[in-house]
Amino acid sequence: MSLTITPAALAEELGTPGLVVLDGSVFQRPAPDLSTMLQDSARASFEKSRIPGSVHLDALDWLWDRSRPFRFALPAPEVAAAAFAAHGVGQDSQVVLYDRVGGNWATRTFWTLHWLGFDDVRVLEGGLAAWKAAGLPVESGPAAAPLPAARPFTPKPRAAAIADRDTVRAALGAPGVAVVNALSAEQHAGTGGLPYHRPGRIAGSTNLPAPLLSDATLAPEAIATLADQAGIARGDRVIAYCGGGIAASNLAFNLMRAGWTDIAVYDGSLDEWGRDPALPMETGPG
Repeated sequence: MSLTITPAALAEELGTPGLVVLDGSVFQRPAPDLSTMLQDSARASFEKSRIPGSVHLDALDWLWDRSRPFRFALPAPEVAAAAFAAHGVGQDSQVVLYDRVGGNWATRTFWTLHWLGFDDVRVLEGGLAAWKAAGLPVESGPAAAPLPAARPFTPKPRAAAIADRDTVRAALGAPGVAVVNALSAEQHAGTGGLPYHRPGRIAGSTNLPAPLLSDATLAPEAIATLADQAGIARGDRVIAYCGGGIAASNLAFNLMRAGWTDIAVYDGSLDEWGRDPALPMETGPG
């Protein structure tokens, strides 16, 4: 099954029994002093315009374990699965994900479902912007409360899809493993942008910025070319990271589209790694 769907194809599927369309948007922006990343709910924007019948799954409320010491930490599998069930995703659902922020949050939601072992899920190519550009209808106003899934799915976590800092530390310099930064080139080099506690990157990592992936619209062949340019070999195990695991999910999703099969997202990413001065980071070209 394709991992993406076009706006026109989704328009034809709307109303299909079992189809659940989720808007996973979260708004993020750097603090004015570049000390941290700020985040806001996209609920008001969702109520202003949305794909008809879609449901807003706000990760700030549902998919962030705030007891853990880094932003956007994934909750326990059963908690995450219950969050999806509360928004209509059950064992017989077909899920389509979109966002209004360039694809990072749709793919974060995708990667969460992938980690949970739920596979009948696609990402809308180009997100809400492409839907509107195609002249397709939107609805507005207060959205009805989502109907909980009649048959919630049982999570079957893919442990290898999520990496922790010990896994990343063990991977540094290991043959056949690529640790890849999905942040901007200037953040990777430590020359600009928001630094996550310390400037630069995880030592020894390479860089493929998520914005180059064009909101799930790049052909798999184009993704593979970008990966090759970043030094990511086809057979590598890839561990993707960023500031908080969001852009990294975009990178992981697109590498999966291009044929990579052994991929993990470092959930803590630099929001965890950068806090610990014992963990190696570097700056400069690389």
